[in-house]
Amino acid sequence: MSIKVKVEGLRLSKGRCCVKLKKMNGQSSQYKWQVTPENPEAWILAQELNLPHEIATILVNRGIKTAAEAAFFLYGGLNDLHDPFLMRGMKEAVERILRAVSRKEKIVVFGDYDVDGMLSVVMLVKVLRSLGADVDYFIPERMRDGYGLKAHHLPRILEMKTKLLISVDCGIKAFDFVRGAKENGLDVIITDHHHPGDGLPEAVAILNPVLESSGYPDRGLAGVGVVFKLIQAIFLHLGINQDLSHYLKLVSIGTVADVAELKGENRILVREGLKKLKEAKTPGIKSLLEICGLNNKRINEVDLGFRLGPRINAAGRLGETDLALQLFFSDSEEECSALVKRLNELNSVRQRIEEKILKEAVHKIQERNLHQKYRLLVLGSENWHRGVIGIVASRIKDLFYRPVILFAYEDGKAYGSGRSIPELSLIEMINECGSLLQNFGGHKQAIGCTLSHENIPAFKEAINQLAASRITDDLLEKKLRVDCRLNFSAITPSFIEFYTRLLPFGVGNPRPVFMAEDVDVLSEPTPIQNRHLKFWVRQAGRVFEAIAWEKAKSWTEIHRGSNLDLAYSLQVSDYKGKRQLTLNVEDVRPRSS
Repeated sequence: MSIKVKVEGLRLSKGRCCVKLKKMNGQSSQYKWQVTPENPEAWILAQELNLPHEIATILVNRGIKTAAEAAFFLYGGLNDLHDPFLMRGMKEAVERILRAVSRKEKIVVFGDYDVDGMLSVVMLVKVLRSLGADVDYFIPERMRDGYGLKAHHLPRILEMKTKLLISVDCGIKAFDFVRGAKENGLDVIITDHHHPGDGLPEAVAILNPVLESSGYPDRGLAGVGVVFKLIQAIFLHLGINQDLSHYLKLVSIGTVADVAELKGENRILVREGLKKLKEAKTPGIKSLLEICGLNNKRINEVDLGFRLGPRINAAGRLGETDLALQLFFSDSEEECSALVKRLNELNSVRQRIEEKILKEAVHKIQERNLHQKYRLLVLGSENWHRGVIGIVASRIKDLFYRPVILFAYEDGKAYGSGRSIPELSLIEMINECGSLLQNFGGHKQAIGCTLSHENIPAFKEAINQLAASRITDDLLEKKLRVDCRLNFSAITPSFIEFYTRLLPFGVGNPRPVFMAEDVDVLSEPTPIQNRHLKFWVRQAGRVFEAIAWEKAKSWTEIHRGSNLDLAYSLQVSDYKGKRQLTLNVEDVRPRSS
C-alpha cells in the first residue's frame, strides 16, 4: 500500500471557495480543539473484538459501547435489517396496495421534488408496475405548487381516476388533502420521515419511523429508506424471495442527498448501495456516472453528495423535475445520454445562481455587521431563486457559524429555507413561531417555511428573541472534536483495514479526527494555482507530502522549520488499482517555541 499524505483545509463546497471573509486567521487555529478524554470502555471493546485501540475509541465516542453494537456497526449487512412489519401501519399499507393491484384500481404515487422524493417515486412505481399494477405518479412543480401534499392537488388527482394515493417523502401534515380525499372516496397511504404537527391525518395507513408510536427500532430512515421497507414488506407478504439489492443504488443516493444520519440501517443501505453502483447496468445510472466521471471508479459517499445528488436535484430546484424522472424510467441509452447532458447544464445554471445569491447575502451580512448583531441570520430578497436558497443558507451557516434562514419574496409571500449548526434544533425554534407561518416543516438542522411577506418583520423579531435566549456564546464557537491522538507511526496497513470498516462517513458518523503533535514542516510551502499549499511534514520518524487546500492566502505563517500540532482525518482511495491514503488536516495549531 502506498501512503500519500494530503493536508486539507476546510472547504465550503467541493472544489470552490468563491467568497472571501474580510478577516483572515493567519496561522492561528480556526477552532477550539476538544480532545475526547480516554474512556476505559474503549480498552474493553478493543480486547473483546481484537480492534486497534483508536478504532475502539472512535466507536465509543459515537455511543457504540458493547461488542454486539460494534459488531453490527462494523460488519452488519442486509441480513441484519429489521423486519419491515415492525413499523406500525405496514400490514394495513401492504394489504391495501395489493388489493388495489389485484382489482386493477388506479394507484398514484405522490412525491417530493428533491432527490429523496424523486427516487422514492421511481422505486415504488417500478415495483408496482412489476406486479402488474395500474400506477402513475405525480410530483408537484416546485415554483408553482410548493412542498407537500396540498388540498389544491386533489382535483388533479381525482381527474386521474385515482382510487389509491401513496405519498412518499411527504404527507405527514396533509390534513386537508386526506380529509378531502376521504370525502371523495379516495384512499391515502402516507410514507414519510418528517416530523408531524399536532395529530396525524386520518389515512388508511401512515408509515413514518419518526413517530413515537411507529414501533420501528430505527427512526433515522430517509424517505427512500421508508419506501424500501415498504417494498420489502410487499414481497415478504407475497412470499416471493425477491432480490431487492439493485434498488439500493437509488436508496444510497437519496439517503446521502437528504443528509440523513449514516448510522443504523442507513449505514447498511448506503454501504451496500455504493457496492451496487459499481455494477450499474441501467442506462440512466450509467449515463449519470459517466457524466460525473465515475465510470469504473470506486464510488464513495462524497460522490453521492457532491456529484450524483446535485445533478438530480438541479432538475427539481429549477422546475424541470420530469427530466430526472425520465432518466430513471428510460431504457434508451441515447435518450439517457441526452437527459444527463441537460441535467448537467441545469446543475451549472444552479451553481451560477447559487454563487450570485451567496455573494449578495455575504455582502449584506458584512456591510451591516449582522453576524455581530444577531445569533441567527435572517435575510431575504425578491431577486433570489427559492429553489436554490437552501444550498446558499448551508454555505452561509458554515461561513459565519450560526443558524441561517433565507427568504425568496414572490407575489406577496416569503418562501424560506433554513440550516442550523449541529447543536441547535431549528425545527423546534420554527415551531414556536408557527402562528406567523402559513406552513413549515423539516428536520433538526434543515427547515422550510412559507409566510406572508408582511409578517416578515414580526417573524424576524420572534425568531431573534428565541435565538438571543437559546443560542449561547459556546454554541457559536467553532469546535473541532478530536477523537484521539494518532501518531504517523501508528498509521499501518493493518490499522487502515480496520479504519475502512467505519465507512461510509456522514451525519451521525462523521469522519474521525485525529491529532498528531510536534510535527515539523520540512520544506517551504509551494503555492498550487494560487489557492493551495504543498509541503513536506515529519512526525514520529515518518515523512509525508502534505497539501493544504484553499489555504495559500490564509496560512501565510507556515514556513520551513515551523513546528505544529495537526488535527487531521484519513481518506482511503484507490488509484490505478493501488490503495492510497490521504490525511485531510482540518486545522493546525502552532507550538510555542
